Amino acid sequence: MSDFRTKKKSSVEEARVEHIESYGETEAKTIVASHELTTDTSTDRKAEAQLRWKIDLYVIPTVALLYALCFIDRVNIGNARLAGFERELGLKGYDYNLVLSVFYIAYIIFEIPSNMACKWIGPGWFLPGISVVFGILTICFAFVRDLKTACGIRFLLGVFESGLLPGIAYYLSRWYPRNELAFRLSLYIVMGPLSGAFSGLLASGILRLDHFGSTRGWQMIFSIEGIITVGCSLIAFFTLTDRPETARWLSQDEKDLALARIKRERVAATEVLDGFDRMKIIRGIANPVTLSTACILLLINITVQGISFFTPTVVRTIYPLNTVISQQLYSVPPFIVGAVFTLFFCGIAWRFDRRNVVMLVGAVITGIGYAMFLGSSSTATSLRYGATFVGAAGSFAFGALCNAQVSANVNSDTARSSAIGFNVMLGNIGGLIATWSYLPFDGPNYRIGNGLNLAAAGIIVVIAVLLEIWMNRDNQRRELVDAEQVLSGHNLQEAQDLEWKHPEFRWRL
Repeated sequence: MSDFRTKKKSSVEEARVEHIESYGETEAKTIVASHELTTDTSTDRKAEAQLRWKIDLYVIPTVALLYALCFIDRVNIGNARLAGFERELGLKGYDYNLVLSVFYIAYIIFEIPSNMACKWIGPGWFLPGISVVFGILTICFAFVRDLKTACGIRFLLGVFESGLLPGIAYYLSRWYPRNELAFRLSLYIVMGPLSGAFSGLLASGILRLDHFGSTRGWQMIFSIEGIITVGCSLIAFFTLTDRPETARWLSQDEKDLALARIKRERVAATEVLDGFDRMKIIRGIANPVTLSTACILLLINITVQGISFFTPTVVRTIYPLNTVISQQLYSVPPFIVGAVFTLFFCGIAWRFDRRNVVMLVGAVITGIGYAMFLGSSSTATSLRYGATFVGAAGSFAFGALCNAQVSANVNSDTARSSAIGFNVMLGNIGGLIATWSYLPFDGPNYRIGNGLNLAAAGIIVVIAVLLEIWMNRDNQRRELVDAEQVLSGHNLQEAQDLEWKHPEFRWRL
């Protein structure tokens, strides 16, 4: 990595002159120093590839495990339902849907504040900390005895789980540039469908036990899985590195390269981790791509969370004569297919540095799956079971793709944290809707739930096409803008606060 710090004088001199004209001598020095660093990194592709591989090995496993545990602790209530949870608590009518809904109410309320707290505290402490708490709450859920207590604990579970998915997405944006981010996000998002599959396998294994301590039946699912979460989260305090500068496993040259990889994408940026800035927070949320992508995530989350919570219920209507353990096992394969296609779609997005068109294709596949279910009769068991595979294949990648798209189309670290938080917050409104999409009276055809998912997929197709057209046209318009004229009279801070309105900013498709 000896070539890393070698200067490219002509390029640096051009940057110096350009920024003196725009910002003045003092502020230009800071930008030029960044320009030197970001220019040098492009000369050593081998060093960058080695660094990327090293980050993958040290960062991804811990966050993937935390998200897997989070997802299991969220959806295991679907497995518990098959094991008698509703019957023992005396739940009737829509009580089960209510228990699911309060989780998402908390999730939505605390999404943006949690991501702001993640930036303030630091992901290295924040992410393991909230994981320990929601693990403890999962254990507590094993001892609920009535609807009110169940709703209370699920609400608290939503409070503490709300920070994990957007927090990890924000955390990974500290390590990876935009073209690499979608696939790395998929490496933890894929733990959602894998955990959904594993949750069914784990529940079927746990239910074979006579008891675990003082817990029996469905209670064992929560107590055992909660203990596993707490144990792994405590270990994460020691394995999760907050940011490149504090990574003991990186050399100084590697730390500089890691920072330069991020900085070179950020228009007018002089630092990777900026302080809180109200204007940047607002611009991160009021970004047209953030708003559009968040709507897409809202719509697809109706499907994703519906699959997560109700697949065991749907499988029970397809194979009503099977044993509970058999029904649990039948709920596993659709999640595995969803996991495979998550990696496939995000790998394509990484290869071509395109996310919007991949979401368009995923929405079409999802719509086909629900059209299959709606067009079949209750006796067409193989077709209906196959439809659950198609729906899962098209939908699970959106969590990674949407967060990557939002992250790619903001500039500063502060804007990124607010944009990702807003994206996931709006997305989880879809999760709230999903809790009421599969209602008891609507089985076994579930025309309301499946029709809603089909309609959502269709709307996503429309949004994705319109967004693709608008981003291309706006980039063409920006090419005709005189950046020097627009920036005249702006100091460095004012130029940074422009965010996506900066004349040199370009939308990333």
